[in-house]
Amino acid sequence: MIIFLSITSSIFLFGVIYFAYRAYVLAGLLADSEEYYENVSKTNVYMYDRITQTHEAMQRIDRLGAFEKDDEAGTTFQLLAEVVQELKEEFDATEEETK
Repeated sequence: MIIFLSITSSIFLFGVIYFAYRAYVLAGLLADSEEYYENVSKTNVYMYDRITQTHEAMQRIDRLGAFEKDDEAGTTFQLLAEVVQELKEEFDATEEETK
């Protein structure tokens, strides 16, 4: 009877140690993924700011409306304006969710 009890206790102990180790590893993975998403969020905000600054600079340069004509520069200007508008909608929605 004592042998059966010691074998059962040993198996239980190894099981507890194994599951504790797995919980520790998963907690580390979760912390790494949270850090990754924070970095991605910072990068997205940085890119949004840079694109917005570029669009504003193009608007300042384009005093006569030459960029808004139907040529390569006009197409680029319009695409950039669309990207800025889409990003603005996305980031404004994100800011409202956090408030």
